[in-house]
Amino acid sequence: MASGAIFSSLRRRRSPTLEAFLAPVDFTDVALVQTLVSVVNELVSCFSNHMFYFQRKNSRSLIRKVEVFQLLLEYLSDSSVFLPPTAVLCLKELYIMLYRSKILLDYCAQSSKLWLLLQNHSISGHFHDLNQEISTLLDVFPIKDVELSKDVREQFELLQKQSRRARLLVDMKDEVLRIRFFSFLDEFECGKIPDSAELKCFCVEKLQILDARTCRTEIEALEEQIVNHEGDIEPTISVLNGLVAMTRYCRFLLFRFDEDELHLENGSQKKIKKRLITKEIAETFLTVPKDFCCPISLDLMCDPVIISTGQTYDRSSISRWMEEGHTTCPKTGQMLGHTRLVPNRALRNLVVQWCIAHGVPLDPPELMDAMAETYASACPTKAAIEANKATATLLIQQLANGSQAGQTVAAREIRFLAKTGKQNRALIAEAGAIPYLRNLLLSPNHVAQENSVTALLNLSIFDKNKSRIMDEEGCLQSIVDVLRFGHTTEARENAAATLFSLSAVHDYKKRIADKMGAVEALAGLLQEGTTRGKKDAVTALFNLSTHTENCVRMIEAGAVTALVGALGNEGVAEEAAGALALIVRQPVGATAVVKDEAAVAGLMRMMRCGTARGKENAVVALLELCRSGGAVATERVVKAPALAGLLQTLLFTGTKRARRKAASLARVFQRCENSSLHYGGLGVGYAFASNSAPPRDTSFTGDVSVPMSISVHVL
Repeated sequence: MASGAIFSSLRRRRSPTLEAFLAPVDFTDVALVQTLVSVVNELVSCFSNHMFYFQRKNSRSLIRKVEVFQLLLEYLSDSSVFLPPTAVLCLKELYIMLYRSKILLDYCAQSSKLWLLLQNHSISGHFHDLNQEISTLLDVFPIKDVELSKDVREQFELLQKQSRRARLLVDMKDEVLRIRFFSFLDEFECGKIPDSAELKCFCVEKLQILDARTCRTEIEALEEQIVNHEGDIEPTISVLNGLVAMTRYCRFLLFRFDEDELHLENGSQKKIKKRLITKEIAETFLTVPKDFCCPISLDLMCDPVIISTGQTYDRSSISRWMEEGHTTCPKTGQMLGHTRLVPNRALRNLVVQWCIAHGVPLDPPELMDAMAETYASACPTKAAIEANKATATLLIQQLANGSQAGQTVAAREIRFLAKTGKQNRALIAEAGAIPYLRNLLLSPNHVAQENSVTALLNLSIFDKNKSRIMDEEGCLQSIVDVLRFGHTTEARENAAATLFSLSAVHDYKKRIADKMGAVEALAGLLQEGTTRGKKDAVTALFNLSTHTENCVRMIEAGAVTALVGALGNEGVAEEAAGALALIVRQPVGATAVVKDEAAVAGLMRMMRCGTARGKENAVVALLELCRSGGAVATERVVKAPALAGLLQTLLFTGTKRARRKAASLARVFQRCENSSLHYGGLGVGYAFASNSAPPRDTSFTGDVSVPMSISVHVL
C-alpha cells in the first residue's frame, strides 16, 4: 500500500546505499554480529532521546524493541556462543529490519510537521507492518538453541509476547489535529475564510510553527511532495495544492513580513530558495536536444502531441494553452483548425531512447482518458483558489501600505503566485496588484524591480491581463524604462519578455514600438545581451515586425542591423531570419536590408548550415527581398555565390514550405534579365519542385516558422 511509496520517498530523501536494503553476504558469524551491533548502537544513539513531534507512541515503541535487540546483540558479541544456521538467517533479516527502522524513524524526525500530519494513517500503518515483521522474526528465532543469559532471555521472551499482541496504533491526538487541518480547507472550499484566532491557535500553539521562516519551510516541504508525488499516496495533488495555498495564507496572516523584512534590510544577497512548481529538465540537463523540448515550457516532452498546424508540443503545455482560451498555434501564430491532439509516437520513441541512454527518468504516458483525468485532478480546487485570493489580498495590502522591504517581499510572493495557473493570474490582477507593481518598476531597490517586472510578465501570460497592463497609465512606459535602464540583467531580460507577451495582441504592437527607446533597447539587448536576453529580444522584435506600420520605426531604431547580426548566432538565427522576412516585404524594409552588406551573406549561410526551420525562413527572406527590393535587391541575391547549389539542395531536401519558396525563387531567377547567369541543373530541381507549387503566394500568414513561447525564469 502506501508504505512502499513512503520508503521510496525516504530513499529519495536520504539516498542510502543499495547495501542498506540487502542482507549481508559472505559474513562470518562473528562479523555479522559485530556489524549488527554497530548498526543498532547507531540507531539507538540517534533516536533514543529524540523528541518526536508526531508518531510519538509508535516511535517510542519501535525504539524499545530495538533496545531489546541491542541487548541481545551485545550479549552475542561478548560471548562466543554457537549460532545455528537458522539463527544466522534471522540475524541477516534483522539487519534489513534495523535499517528500515532507522529510515522510518529518521523520516518521522526530519519531515515537515504538516506532511507527517497528512500521512498520519499511512505512517502508522507502516509502523504496524514493521512490527508484524519483527514479531514474525521473533517467533522463528531459535531461542532454545542459543545459549543466553537469564535476563536477556527474559527480555527476548517478553518482547515476543508484546509483539504478538501489538495492534495498529493511530495516535488520536495526531488524528484530531489532522481532521482540524482539513476542516480549515473545507471552510475555504465553501468560500469562507477561517477565523484568524483559530488558525493562530492551530499553527502556533498546536503545531509550534512559530515564525515566517518555519512556515515557509513547511510550504516548501509540501511543494516538494507535489513535485515527487507518488500515485498511491493520499492526498491527491489537487488537495495538496489547496493545503499549500492555505498554509501560504497563514504565513502572511500570522507572521506578516517581519522575518523577510529583516532578511532584506540586512542587505543579504543570498537568493531565496527557488519555489518548486515544475522540474525544468531543460536547465538541469543542458544537453537535452532542442527538438525534444516543448516550445512552450522548454521542458523535456514526456507526451509529445501534434496540433492542427503540424507543430509538436507536450500535451500538458498545449492543453493549458488551449484551456486559457488561445485559438492560435503558439509557435507559428496560425489559427487552429481544430483542437484535437494527435500523439507524436515517433518523437516519443526518440525521447524514450535518449532518456534511457542518458539515465534520465521518464514516466510512460498514460492512455488518453487517463491523462485527461489526471490533468483534471491537478486543476486547482475552489479551496486553493479562495486561499490564494485571500493571500493576494494580504500581499496587495502590503504593496500599498508596507515598508520598502515589505513591498519587495510582497512583489516576490506575487511573482511566485502568478507563476502558474490562469486562476492565480486572474485573481491577482482583479484584486488590484498591477498599479502597485507598476510603482515598483522604478524602485531604486534592484530586488524590488526584478520581482515587480517578473510578476507583470507572469500576469501578462493570461490574455485578459494584457489589456489591464496596457491600459494602466504609465505601466507600458515603465516596463520600457526597465528594459532600457534596469538595475540588473534579469530585470532587463524580463522586461523584454513582457513586451513580447504583450505584443501577442496585434493592436498593441504599434503602441509598444512607438514608445520612446523600446525598439532601440530590444535591438541593443539582441546585440549585447546574454543568451537568454538575446532570445527574449529577438522574439519581441519578431512580434513587432508582424505589424506593417512598425517597419520604418524598426529601421530607424537599428533593429534591422541587430537582426542581420543575429543571423550568425545559432540560438536566435531562426527568429532573426523570420523577422527580416517580414520586414523586407515592404520596399522600405527591403532597401534597408539590401544596404547591409552582411544581410544576404548571412541568409545564405543559414541556407547552407542552419536548421530546417532556419533554412526555411532564410529562403523566404531572400524571396521577399527580391519581390519588394526591385532590380538592385534581385541582382544582389542572384549574384550571391553558390546560391544555385543551395537552392538545388533545398528543392529536394527542405521542408514543404521551404521547397515551395525555393521554387518561387527559382522562377524569379529564370525571369531575371541577366542572361549571363548559368544555373546548370537548377531547372531540373525546379521542375521537380514546381509540380505542386503555386506561381506565387500572396499571403504571408504562416510562412515564417519561429518559436513563439515565453520562457519565465524565476529566482
